[in-house]
Amino acid sequence: MTHPDPTRRLFLAAGALLAAPAPLLAAPPPTRRLVFAVLRNGERIGEHRMTFAGDAASPTVSTEVDMTVKLGGVTVYRYRHTAREVWTEGRFESLESVTDATAGDRKVSARRTPSGVLIRTGRREVLAPAGTSPLTHWNSKVLTGRLFNPQEGDLVRITAAPKGVRPVVLADGRSVEAQVWSLRGEAEIDNWYDRAGVWTGLKGRLKDGSVIEYRRA
Repeated sequence: MTHPDPTRRLFLAAGALLAAPAPLLAAPPPTRRLVFAVLRNGERIGEHRMTFAGDAASPTVSTEVDMTVKLGGVTVYRYRHTAREVWTEGRFESLESVTDATAGDRKVSARRTPSGVLIRTGRREVLAPAGTSPLTHWNSKVLTGRLFNPQEGDLVRITAAPKGVRPVVLADGRSVEAQVWSLRGEAEIDNWYDRAGVWTGLKGRLKDGSVIEYRRA
């Protein structure tokens, strides 16, 4: 009778761990829904809504964003964005988005292929490196990896780093403590995530110098 070699078992176990993909998904909200009030320079301009279908490892995430900026009662900027984001066993699978804005309309499609993530827009087609994920903010697990803009289809050049636990204001005015991730480079954004890893708030500076905030309902 032969006895299994414990050293061999150890190497096999280590190999299995190395072969397994790293988890790329944050926990979905218990309600399967996220709603944020969107503010620009402290004034509410719209809402950002997300719904999560499927199981935690293979969710389908639907996004709807509506924003309108007015000056003196006159609309100077409008923004409508919808997206459908699919994950399979912890890996990004595909995204389809449509953006209707004063600055122009856009459509983006992206899908994982054996060669990488193929991103198509009305202007071009790009094959991004394998493991590239959309920057849809809810998923903190991908912030330090390669990212693309789901509205433009461009690869995003940023660095992301955790900055400790800080308070963030909710839509009802309450303040809660949450983990901050700072995104710098092409973007200047801070995202907050609660103890369960659920996206809780956002604050960033836009190209025109105005400050945008997301306050979770």
